[in-house]
Amino acid sequence: MAGTNGVVVVGCGPTGLLLAGDLAQAGVPVTVLEKRPPGISNLTRAFALHARTLEQLDMRGLADELESLGRPMTRLGLFDGLTLDLSGLPTRFPHVLVIPQYEVERVLQRRAREAGAEFRYEAEVTTLTQDASGVTVLGRGMEPLRAAYVVGADGMRSAVREAVGLPFPGRSVIRSVVLADVRLSEDPPDLLTAGTAGDAFALLIPFGDGYHRVVGWHRSHDVPDDAPLDLAEIREIVRTALGRDYGMRDPRWLSRFHSDERQAPSYRAGRVFLAGDAAHVHSPAGGQGMNTGLQDAANLSWKLAAVLSGRAAPSLLDTYNTERHPVGRTVLRSSGTLIRLAMANRPWTRALRSTLTTLATNFPALRRRALHQVTGLAYSYGPGPLTGQRAPDIPLPGNTRLYEALRRGNFVLLTQGPHEAADRPHLTTSEWSGPTTLLIRPDGYIAWTAKSPSPTALGAALLAHVGPAHSA
Repeated sequence: MAGTNGVVVVGCGPTGLLLAGDLAQAGVPVTVLEKRPPGISNLTRAFALHARTLEQLDMRGLADELESLGRPMTRLGLFDGLTLDLSGLPTRFPHVLVIPQYEVERVLQRRAREAGAEFRYEAEVTTLTQDASGVTVLGRGMEPLRAAYVVGADGMRSAVREAVGLPFPGRSVIRSVVLADVRLSEDPPDLLTAGTAGDAFALLIPFGDGYHRVVGWHRSHDVPDDAPLDLAEIREIVRTALGRDYGMRDPRWLSRFHSDERQAPSYRAGRVFLAGDAAHVHSPAGGQGMNTGLQDAANLSWKLAAVLSGRAAPSLLDTYNTERHPVGRTVLRSSGTLIRLAMANRPWTRALRSTLTTLATNFPALRRRALHQVTGLAYSYGPGPLTGQRAPDIPLPGNTRLYEALRRGNFVLLTQGPHEAADRPHLTTSEWSGPTTLLIRPDGYIAWTAKSPSPTALGAALLAHVGPAHSA
């Protein structure tokens, strides 16, 4: 049985893969358990990487590769002609990157393997037992494992969440959504083609391999997920919603599902954590699902590494739930609002949608706020005005950038001049011309700031956030 100095990650989706890669690069022994057989499926539901997620991936040296595999979209259409223009976002990535989830998984899995993460497939977790020093993981198709911490990134039907007895309250927000991967005889007019008409909604998104993902829904056809589905039903929904079916043919996959809104009351139960869909699920409106999970992983990974190395007290891990649970709740509300407005069929709900569209069109501040929230740029972890806020990708000397400096997985200290107190492990220091000294967390948020701090004050801040000057 393995020792208790590492982490077991359950689930081999984007959230689990990013977390495993971060931990392995930090030198933490990590084992990834996946109940599916080896290989990455091309059957996927997620198709969008938003700006803040791309920034997080840039901090890991992965964004440029993913950009080359996807297609940027600078305008995000919603309903009633409301379109959000992303081109002015204050980021290196002023767009939504349309890219299938399997491409993201492929890149993240390669990184995790190269960093030394161990993968065990066809291993289905059934039982977790905790004590003061660690967690024992039992399951089918696997030997018992012992770890200091376990992270459940195993989706909506999380075995980890069930094993620790955390509830998953919520409800279905939309039922009998149909999915299909098809070829089209005619090219749609836009990269992302969406529309509603009458009681139907449809969305077309390209895979980039000659196939398109079709998402459709018709209010009057509410049937169980296992009801038979054929291409004729999907064609009819698309024709109703978009006016034509673009000659869809040759389906390689058909499915029917329902979309829930659920959130665990806590993302932590002792030494066990939840991330991604295991912690929260919501409607697909706004394409925020995969993004929220990836940002969960970015928040948790550096904290686990700091605690396991002895550089931080175990209480640091409490901040994962404190910081990410409110974000998950906000995403549930915003995506729920979007889907309900898109589905509006009563006079008063249509009137509300029209009013909100008018307000967003005529008030740039309101439109900007909505855009920053959907793209993840608006979220912060502190009261401000700077502490806890997202750090922009600040240019640094030597023709480099802050997000490049963060690729080591360290804190980054930006100062107006050299400081003896700044000489310590797990810290990257750079001079910059800004008015304050900034200490940036490994996930790209500001941990501490001060104007011209004394060596004593700076040393105290570094001890509190980064750890002692010399490893124990």
